[in-house]
Amino acid sequence: MNLHFRALCSLAQIKRISSLLALMLVLFQVHTSVVDAQTPGKEARTVVRRVEPEYPDFFRNGHFQGRVVAEATVLPNGSVSNVEIKSGNPMFAEFASKALKKWKYAPGPVQTIEEVSFHFSTTPH
Repeated sequence: MNLHFRALCSLAQIKRISSLLALMLVLFQVHTSVVDAQTPGKEARTVVRRVEPEYPDFFRNGHFQGRVVAEATVLPNGSVSNVEIKSGNPMFAEFASKALKKWKYAPGPVQTIEEVSFHFSTTPH
């Protein structure tokens, strides 16, 4: 939070704004059934390097939780060339996308689309 904003807002105003933001995020949260595995009948490519998404302290301390389902376009060399967010909580989509772009899969004969689910939670799974 920048110093100018901090100087203009009292602690009570910051708490009200935070509460309002939390309420808005909950209201806009997309609930979806999420499958943590690949599509049935399709053999998943092996993940060689997995990067966990950032879970900022603001969200963690505010107990904001959610899931994001994304599809990664994986090139034959195993690198992720594109990420498309399919569903989930929009406030975590950017964090999931940035992490997934850093993943590395085992090489394969062709380009594939891999579905990945991320769960952002203050409690371990």
